[in-house]
Amino acid sequence: MANWQRSLVDAFWALDRALGGQRRPTRIQKWVARRPLGAGLCAAVPFTLFCLALSDEQESDDLLFAGFAGLAVGVVFGLTAVLERLRQRRLKRLGIWDGA
Repeated sequence: MANWQRSLVDAFWALDRALGGQRRPTRIQKWVARRPLGAGLCAAVPFTLFCLALSDEQESDDLLFAGFAGLAVGVVFGLTAVLERLRQRRLKRLGIWDGA
């Protein structure tokens, strides 16, 4: 089991390097990594409001869809922010970035 997890982690970091993940993070990336919940909310709230604006007032299913869609978008953005935090932690550990 440990080798399987290790190979997934190695594959993730190889993909990250291929996409330019060993560069210093921008100011926005630093903010997102420090506040993953805030990043999720900043994405979820406007998306939920957009879905509500498009919904019909008589349809209660549209309200439920808007809530679940906003939650899904918030979770995806929050998890992406956590991955960015892990990337920045790795850059510090490797000595590529000093964390400033």
